[in-house]
Formats: sequence, C-alpha cells, structure tokens
Amino acid sequence: MSGPLAAIVGGAGGSLALLGIVIGFVWFWICHCKKYSNKNSDTNSSDPSAVGKILSKLTPEMPEVPYHILLAFANSSPAITVELKSRGGSTSSAGPRLSGPHGARQFTMEELEQATNHFAESSLIGYGSFGLVFKGLLRDGTVVAIKRRTGFPRQEFVEEVAYLSGIRHRNLVTLLGYCQDNRYQMLVFEYLPNGSISNHLYGMAPTLEMTSFSALDMFKAYWCLTDIGKDSATKLEFKQRLSIALGVAKGLCHLHSQQPPIVHRNLKTSNVLIDESLIAKVADAGVSRLLERIEDAGPSHSTRVDVFEDPEVGRTGIVSERSDVYSFGVFLLELITGQEASHINSFGSQGSILQWVETHLNSNDLIDRRLVGRFTNEGMKDYIRLMLRCVSFLENERPKMETTISELDRTLEKEIMITTVMGEGTATVTLGSKLFTSD
Repeated sequence: MSGPLAAIVGGAGGSLALLGIVIGFVWFWICHCKKYSNKNSDTNSSDPSAVGKILSKLTPEMPEVPYHILLAFANSSPAITVELKSRGGSTSSAGPRLSGPHGARQFTMEELEQATNHFAESSLIGYGSFGLVFKGLLRDGTVVAIKRRTGFPRQEFVEEVAYLSGIRHRNLVTLLGYCQDNRYQMLVFEYLPNGSISNHLYGMAPTLEMTSFSALDMFKAYWCLTDIGKDSATKLEFKQRLSIALGVAKGLCHLHSQQPPIVHRNLKTSNVLIDESLIAKVADAGVSRLLERIEDAGPSHSTRVDVFEDPEVGRTGIVSERSDVYSFGVFLLELITGQEASHINSFGSQGSILQWVETHLNSNDLIDRRLVGRFTNEGMKDYIRLMLRCVSFLENERPKMETTISELDRTLEKEIMITTVMGEGTATVTLGSKLFTSD
C-alpha cells in the first residue's frame, strides 16, 4: 500500500474511532445527566442549538425524546425559540409576587411544586388552551387541578384572575387561585375526579393543540399521550346525557348573563367535566379572554380546523354569545352519537352538518348504540331538533342559551315521566330516519 493511500486509510480509521469515542462519551453523559439531573440546574447546557437545550431539560420523570421528533420541532416550531428565551434566567428563585385578588388565593411556587411532586410526569393529567394540566394535593388535603403555561409575571394576569374568580356557578369549574413566578403563570382549579365527558363517551383524549404549548410542554404532552384517555367509554343513559347537556347550558347561560357577557369561545366536549354525581361543569370559562389579554403577540390562531368553532367567527372574526351556542350544538352532537365530531370533513356550512346528520339517520348510525332501548322517539326528536337549531349557519337562527335550558328541561322531564310510567326500555325506539316521519 502506497504511503499516501495508507495515510488516507489510517486517517479515516482514526476519525471513525474518534467518532465512536465521542458518541460513547455523549451517550454516557446523557445517561448520567438523566440519572442526576434532579440535582443540577436546568441551565447548564453548553450546546447553543435548540435540540441541545431541550435535551438538557429532560428530567428523570421524562423518557428520552426521539431525536427525529426533537429535530422536527426545532426546525419547524417558533414556539421552541420563544420558550427557550423565556427560560434564560435561574429557575431556583421565585419571581416578583403580585398582590392577590379577592376571592382567589395566591399560591407560592413551592406549594404547587410540593403538591405535584415538582410537576412530575405522573401528575400530568391533561392539556388545554392554557397549557398542561397537573393533578395536585395541597397541604390541607385538597385535591386540585393546576394549569401551567410559560409566561412572565403580569399585572393583567392578576386582574383577570380577580374578575374570573368572582364568577361562581354550580355548573362552572371553580377557580381557586393562581401563581406567578419568573417562568410560569398558573391557575388552580377544583379537581373533578370523573374527568372529561369525552372520556366517558369515546374513551379518548382530545386532539393536542400544538400551538398552545411551549417547546418543553410539547414533549411532556407527547409522552403523556399514551396515558391520557385510556379509560373505557362509559354507558350513559339518555336521561343522564340530557342532564349533562342541561348543566352545560346553565353554565354557559350564567357566563352570558354577566355584564358585559363572557363568551367562552372554547367550549368542546373535552372542556365539560363531571363530578361524582354526574353534575356537568364547564371548564376554562374566561380563559380565552385571559389569554388574549396577557399574550404579548395577541390572540394565537391555530391552522388546525376546529369543528366546534362557529363558522361565522372564522369568516368575520366576530364572537358573540351565539358563537357559544354553535359550539354547544356540536357538543350535543357528540353527546348523542358518542363519537368525536372531528371526522366530519367540513363544518364550514350548515348544509354539511344537516347532510351528515341525515346520512347517518338513514344508515341507522347517528345515535349511540349504547342508547338502544333507553330513550323515547319524542324525546330524541326534540333533542335532535334543538341540536340542529344550535348549529344553524346563520347565528340569528340559533336559540339563546335561556331557550336551550327551557327546551332541555322540558325534554328531560317528559323523558323521566314516560320511562318511569312505562319502564326503562319499553318505549318505542327507532334509530333510523323514521324518527322524523311522524309525531
């Protein structure tokens, strides 16, 4: 072998050996850091890249994120850059404390860290428009749900919490308090052990809204997906579903009765929680308004199609109480079908929903099969008629929430009376389009 060729081969071999040593060292370092990262600062990374910085923030409770996922997010999501910039300072000391609002308790970061085992993955129970949701146990034994987002302390945040904490209703999830430090803004709500009605209908977690999360939260949610929504769907009777719908309507009506009215703007099945007695409580009331006020970049707009969103809002950008009525109509659709509405290709026109409902009525595939023998034709007709009015493309054709309450209340009373007199399962039941052929 000639001298130059031998040098080339030797150099290549040496490079490969060096590369192997480097890879081995990096692997050892990552494993070592994962083992002991709970003892180290999360700002010790010397890697300037987004991937390197995110890797340095992995905790023992988080499995290692696949590199291709990290790289894809780092290259495509501006939220990663924003998140990393906002985490430049030390995380060990608390930020400035703002005066606590009347009616809401100001929690310390230490209290909430203790309540959630330092926001361990095992405490992660969901996600929503405000960020990740953790289950926590306070020192006094109270179980709470803690919603956390990345954000600096803001007086506007405290002002909104002060306002929202004063809005109490049996069918609204109660806001108990808040916390701010130099990294996070958090809302502390009452905890509902039965979770979202979506889990009881179709046993699945809602679609992850990536635009609502910082980089680190994205990856935590990624690993949480396999654990959220594993509960099997529950068999809910028609009367129970009517009662749940009535509770949601009352909660929304209370929001709309405020001066000025509060429009929820993010009502969906995953935001309807139920307690031990199957009492429905609407979650995230006022959160959309809060986010618009405290986000520096203004309201965020996701490119993901949201079937619960009023098409008029998408066309004009104007929201009103009737926008919530539309979302409520889609909720009624999911409540009676036991399926996610996202499989309907287009909610851009009234015709798309009417056509979908008619098609599935004709194929005996509209009403949840678990309801067979558990409802009356008259009650189901009234329910579906109301649902279709709520999702009318023209907002002035939609009923007010007060009207939906009276109609659902009347339907529930008749359903209880008829099934009590005739006995469960004895009323005539038709699943197909014949439901509307005669009265």
